[in-house]
Amino acid sequence: MENLVIIGAGGMGRTVYDIAKEGIGYGTTFEIKGFIDDNLSALDGFVGYPSLLGTISDYIPQENDVFTFSIGGEFRKLCIERLLSRNAKFMNLIHRTARIGTNVILGEGNIIGAFTSFGADSKIGNYNMIQSYTVIGHDAQIGDFNRIDTHVTCIGGIQIKNETTIHTSAVINHKVIVEDKAHVGACSFVIRKVKAGTTVFGNPAKKLI
Repeated sequence: MENLVIIGAGGMGRTVYDIAKEGIGYGTTFEIKGFIDDNLSALDGFVGYPSLLGTISDYIPQENDVFTFSIGGEFRKLCIERLLSRNAKFMNLIHRTARIGTNVILGEGNIIGAFTSFGADSKIGNYNMIQSYTVIGHDAQIGDFNRIDTHVTCIGGIQIKNETTIHTSAVINHKVIVEDKAHVGACSFVIRKVKAGTTVFGNPAKKLI
C-alpha cells in the first residue's frame, strides 16, 4: 500500500484530499498519509483531516510515499522539482467518475477532477491539474504543469503547451494552440493561437497583456 502525501494544506489542499478519498485506488492501492505545508498552522480550525507531516522545505520522502500537489503557479513547479530531487514519486490522482477514452496517454503526477472526460487518443503530460467537469477532446495534446479549471472545453486537436492557466468555462476551439505560460480568462472563446506569456479574454478572445 502506498502512502499519499498532499503538498499544500490550504483550501485547494483540502479539496485535493476529497478527490483522493474518491479517487481510483483509494483504500486498495493507496491511503492518505497527510499534508506537508510550510505554514504549519494551515489546518488550524479545521477538523476531519489527517495531520501535517512537516514543511515542504524539510520533508524527506519515506518508503512507500507517493505525492500529489494542491498549489498553483510557479511555486508548484519549484516545490515538485525540489521533492523530485529528494527522489519523491508522484502518482496520477484520478477521480473515480472521470472518463478516460481509448488510447489516452497520461504522464505522471496529474490531478484529474470529478466528471472530467478525455477523448480518444489525447495525450496528457506531467503535473497538470485538470479540474471537475472539464472536457478534453480527441487528439488533444497537453504538456506539463498546466492548470485547467472547471467546465473548460478543449475541442479535438487542440494543443496546450506548458505552465499555462485556462480559467473556468473557457472554450479552446478546434486545433487552437495555447503556447507556454499563457493565460486564458474565464468564459473566453479562443479561436486563434495564444502566444507564449500573453493573456487573452473575451468572445472571441483577444489579447489583454
